[in-house]
Amino acid sequence: MNLNATLFAQLVVFFVLAWVTMKFVWPPIMKALDERAQKIADGLAAADKAKADLVHAEKKATDELRKARESAADLRVGAEKQSAQLLDEARVEAARIVAAAREAAETEAAAASQRAREALREHVAQLAVAGAEKILRKEINAQAHADLLAQLKSEL
Repeated sequence: MNLNATLFAQLVVFFVLAWVTMKFVWPPIMKALDERAQKIADGLAAADKAKADLVHAEKKATDELRKARESAADLRVGAEKQSAQLLDEARVEAARIVAAAREAAETEAAAASQRAREALREHVAQLAVAGAEKILRKEINAQAHADLLAQLKSEL
């Protein structure tokens, strides 16, 4: 064969092969590459979105944790105030009860003291009458009278 014919035949086969490749092979390869590029882009976008969501979630979690700590601190302060108030009320009530008991005891002691004084006066009066009776029954004697008065003093 002729060199020109060989070159021409090879040129025709090359262009036919190039046309078949561009018509039937190239579009599915390009489509697959475009789909792959789209998947990669979607994955990167999803990763960026996930990173942004993670940052947002961390910020939200930090805010919620801060709010929870503040709420716990407020609750603790409120509980401490309430316990202090209850303790003060209990102290006031205890002081009132103690004062009432002290007043009742003082009243009872004063009444008992008054009863003891009355009983002592009664007893002294009886002793005085008994002493006067003994003095009047005996003869008038200074020594006897002094002895009776001493005895009366010892009985008082």
